[in-house]
Amino acid sequence: MEETQPVPRVGVVLFVLKGKSVLLGRRRASIGESTFALPGGHLEFGESFEECGARELMEETGLVMGKADFLTVTNKVFLDKSKPCHYVIIFLRAVLADPNQVPQNPEPDKCDGWDWYDWDNLPQPLFSTLDEMGGLAVPFNLTKRSEP
Repeated sequence: MEETQPVPRVGVVLFVLKGKSVLLGRRRASIGESTFALPGGHLEFGESFEECGARELMEETGLVMGKADFLTVTNKVFLDKSKPCHYVIIFLRAVLADPNQVPQNPEPDKCDGWDWYDWDNLPQPLFSTLDEMGGLAVPFNLTKRSEP
């Protein structure tokens, strides 16, 4: 029987911002177990990045996304796992449609919960794709800023 080669997948993740805070959840997954990560997931056929981000944010947190902007893209290969995988990850910066929304945890099998964390005092450990972005200043230091 011929073994199939893994193929790259596309993920969309969101820096959801509220003031100087960012929304993070503690992962419950084979990749990045117990690390803090941004909301996001797999791009579905025909979706725009923004549509995927809004859908994933609603599915994972119950929150309704407002405006979103493209930030960057990364190319990440996870070789240190029992099942290697390759992700092209689209990063968006977003704000909520209503800043008074409170995150829920409708997928407790995938996440321990969501909360707002001060950008200058992020919890540890961070999920590798987030941690590897350098000084993590990307969402706040660009001149083009998302506003509700």
